[in-house]
Amino acid sequence: MLKMKKLTIIALIAALVLVPDTAMARKKKKKYQKSEVQIEQPQVVDETPQPVVVTHPAQQLYGEWDLESMRKKPIQTRERAYLYLDFQNHKVYGSNGCNSLNGRFQLNGQNIAFMDMITTDQTCHNATSERTVMKTLSEVRTYNVTQLYGMEYLNLMNNKGTVLLTLKRQNLDLLGGVWLVKEVDNEVVTDKNMRLVIDPVMQTLHGQTGCNIINGTITIDTEKDFAIQFEDLSSTEHRCDDMAAETALLLALERAEYCKRINDHEVALLDGQGAIVLRLTRTTLTR
Repeated sequence: MLKMKKLTIIALIAALVLVPDTAMARKKKKKYQKSEVQIEQPQVVDETPQPVVVTHPAQQLYGEWDLESMRKKPIQTRERAYLYLDFQNHKVYGSNGCNSLNGRFQLNGQNIAFMDMITTDQTCHNATSERTVMKTLSEVRTYNVTQLYGMEYLNLMNNKGTVLLTLKRQNLDLLGGVWLVKEVDNEVVTDKNMRLVIDPVMQTLHGQTGCNIINGTITIDTEKDFAIQFEDLSSTEHRCDDMAAETALLLALERAEYCKRINDHEVALLDGQGAIVLRLTRTTLTR
């Protein structure tokens, strides 16, 4: 009997030693088999400006355009350099970065020309000469409009199609008008007398807090898109029951750095971190 047990143990050991190599290999392959990992390819961002078809120049070209570059070199001026195209009177206003300018323009199809340009006579020392800006404007004969990252650019060219000046629309015209203050720091405003009159062209702010009249100036940072700041804020000094609401409005205006269109009737003012500090609803002045 003992001999039989020994034979059985020897047979089991032999069976383990002689197990087929294929089974062991299959087991190892399953344990160490590599699996393919799908790596998501980054999206390729098209950095090529896309042409914009201009079918209604009086609507698509009106308003302010900041001077970005001249003959492919960045504009460097102490003051903001910009043009305002007034299609109702075919006038052009603005600044060459030192002095205010105004004159006339003619537009026919893709052709545009500036004429009768005059400026004030303040002395400045800009990296970009104001005389060079004025001379370059006099050479403009044609134009086109392109778009990149949601921003529109007006390219002014000579009669050979060489781009002389590139201007960027800041799109702050959307802020122009009369606004009811709907929210301050996410708090709903119930006072219908709290309203603002914003004029991006004249760069002024007027308004009512529901108690006092406020005034201020607007600063536009041409280095940033949709950037706007309200400065030199002042108010009359009537004492009212709810001074906290007025204080909150003034502090929110001081913190505002950007604007954003919400829809056709609403805009938002955001702080430097992108948080909404004011939500405004378009309205009209009442007499």
